[in-house]
Amino acid sequence: MSIAETRSAAGGGLNSEFRRGVASCAPVLFGTIPYALVLGAQATQRGLSTAELSLLTGLNFAGGSEFAAIQLWTSPPHVLLIVAVTFLVNSRHLLMGAALAPFLRDLPRRKVFSALFFMCDESWALGLSDAKRRAADGGAPAFSPRYYMGAALAMYLTWVAFTTIGALLGPVLGDAETYGFDMAFAAVFLVLLRGMWKGVAAARPWLVSLIIAALTYLFVPGAWYVAAGALAGLVSAWLLWRDEA
Repeated sequence: MSIAETRSAAGGGLNSEFRRGVASCAPVLFGTIPYALVLGAQATQRGLSTAELSLLTGLNFAGGSEFAAIQLWTSPPHVLLIVAVTFLVNSRHLLMGAALAPFLRDLPRRKVFSALFFMCDESWALGLSDAKRRAADGGAPAFSPRYYMGAALAMYLTWVAFTTIGALLGPVLGDAETYGFDMAFAAVFLVLLRGMWKGVAAARPWLVSLIIAALTYLFVPGAWYVAAGALAGLVSAWLLWRDEA
């Protein structure tokens, strides 16, 4: 095989990995679209402009904290409260990044930073599952950057595009939750949870987070249940890890 043919075959392999990432993410994307529209509609109803929402979703790219921020949004906004809640909700990314770290250590920093910026719950779950599967099958390297970026970029572009569309359609949609779109948010995470299920013992931090979030939702006004659930899950995971270490 000539050098040109070798390069062409390598390029085709890289492109096929990217396409594989997009294809594996496609079912999740259809679940993402409804609650992206809900977020966009809710943001305009809270007084954000379309440009402001696009900037929020493009730079933050973390749906849970964006929903929390929108729920807490007032005029003028309570900036410190929103920042604190956003940090707590997004703090799960510390654990997600740590889980990916063994697969990223051999990549150049520019690729690592790109992978972490575009990391969301869905792309993280798909990338980690694929890396573990490839490692079990003896694939080297286990982590496929092209596959991961195919899934991550598909999620990013879909999220930013449809939250923007939701903002534009907000006045027409009215209360988007009346259509049941908000249930798609929970449905997507239940699917991801099913794919990562490793038994009851490993799910204990999730259960603690669920109980604390539910109790806070029932007895504390506002969106504090999001922060309470996230913090409870992190503390629970740390305490259980210490007991098992």
